[in-house]
Amino acid sequence: MNVKIVATRGCSHYLGLQHELMDMGVVCEVLFVEDHPDVVAAYSIRHSPNILVNDEVVFRGQPSPHELRQFFGKA
Repeated sequence: MNVKIVATRGCSHYLGLQHELMDMGVVCEVLFVEDHPDVVAAYSIRHSPNILVNDEVVFRGQPSPHELRQFFGKA
């Protein structure tokens, strides 16, 4: 599973989101919109953070811990 967090550098939520995923054993990469305008255009990114799984947007905005566990099968 290829998991990416797409966020702005100033996003106050992406670090917590990254830690929640790590705590569940989900390896992820962080892509900053400032460095990846191609990703922003390809996925119509307008808010931060977003989660891509296998090149598909699965969350726009900050998901709850319950939503994350449910999606990643850790419920």
